Amino acid sequence: MSKLYRGAASVLIVAAFSGTAIAAPCGEPTSTTSVIVPGAPLTLHAVMAEISNASPQVRRAALETKARQAEVNQAGRRLNPVVNLEFENFAGSGALSGFGQSETTLSFAQTFELGNKRSLRREAASAAASLAVAECGAILRQSQLEAAALFFDLEASLRVAEFANDSARLAEELVQIVTKRVNAGAAAPPELSRVKADAAALKAASEQAKAQSLRLRFELAGLWGNPNPQFAEPIVEQISLQGNDVLGLKNLRDHPKVIMALAQEDVSEAVKDLAKSAAIPDVTLSAGVRRFDESNENAFLLGVSVPFPIFDKKRDAVTAAGFRIQAEALNRQAVEADLLSQHNAARIELQSVRKQLDVLETEALSEARAAYEASIKGYQAGKFDLTTTLDTRKNLIEAGIAVINATRNVQIQDMKLRSLTGASPFTGDIQ
Repeated sequence: MSKLYRGAASVLIVAAFSGTAIAAPCGEPTSTTSVIVPGAPLTLHAVMAEISNASPQVRRAALETKARQAEVNQAGRRLNPVVNLEFENFAGSGALSGFGQSETTLSFAQTFELGNKRSLRREAASAAASLAVAECGAILRQSQLEAAALFFDLEASLRVAEFANDSARLAEELVQIVTKRVNAGAAAPPELSRVKADAAALKAASEQAKAQSLRLRFELAGLWGNPNPQFAEPIVEQISLQGNDVLGLKNLRDHPKVIMALAQEDVSEAVKDLAKSAAIPDVTLSAGVRRFDESNENAFLLGVSVPFPIFDKKRDAVTAAGFRIQAEALNRQAVEADLLSQHNAARIELQSVRKQLDVLETEALSEARAAYEASIKGYQAGKFDLTTTLDTRKNLIEAGIAVINATRNVQIQDMKLRSLTGASPFTGDIQ
């Protein structure tokens, strides 16, 4: 990879994140103001922005990008000169006792790096800084995907809790119906005990569903470091593609993992160029003045020092860097293939769960509801036994839960596909 291409690639890596959701945390200082209003409904866009602004993992990665940039500046510094002060021929024996024949030398030495080492060292540090930006982008994308999944988990758990509460209410209504039939002598007393036990079980299930939703609230807020979530129930918004084809393949090359793999290749190339330059010896020039105390005279000194590369010519370092370049190229190809595989699988899975949801909503749930209503009327009229009624209600509950789970699966698979292609809400509309 040429130096010109590498420099352009580094610029593109940074530019790939500018104007996007990750530009703020991975490039510039982030806002510390929370976008989540206490007591207000929680939206997915608010969750994504909060992850961008406050996620400890993302902020840590952002600080690493700043550290790497400081290392770029450090890598461009010139070598410091060396000041050397020497005292010779003193405190010896005989004529050399005392300081009568001592010599004092003051010299300055400066090493000049040859082979463009300083520039190449700065390029290597710059490539590492671009890699840090790419790593931050990958961490942000993964964190936002995790948060989106938890957001829909929370929304689904609240729907389950509400459905469980409605089921418990239906159970109480059935208790009243059975009570009337028992009092009228149309049903045996054990039937009343049976429906009361069933109603109690549904109440317990309702409480369990509420506890699950509370746990998910804390788990979601913990992603952005808030131990005390104060937001209200989540609202599922209609997410626009904003010109991006969520099923398209063209945006996979812009995925943070691919950008990170490309940045790692740039680092390996820069390290190889730097290793090549290390084979060129540096030159150290020195100059100074020496004072002879015996004659009270001075003399100037000049010196040149050059390493003699006999035993170490840095060839092994260059070879090692070459192997790492090949390894990073293989890694990039593997990342692209893996993302393509994930994309195809997510697209197929999304189509499948959408069909499942459609069948459950239009057929299973409506039929289960109609069957339960018919069984209640039939039981009141003495046409159906209690077991049939309880079975139809069980089917209704299972169908309702299945619809909620299928809706959640559609939402999460949709988020997975959008995260792969960089479609909203994983785009720059979140700042």
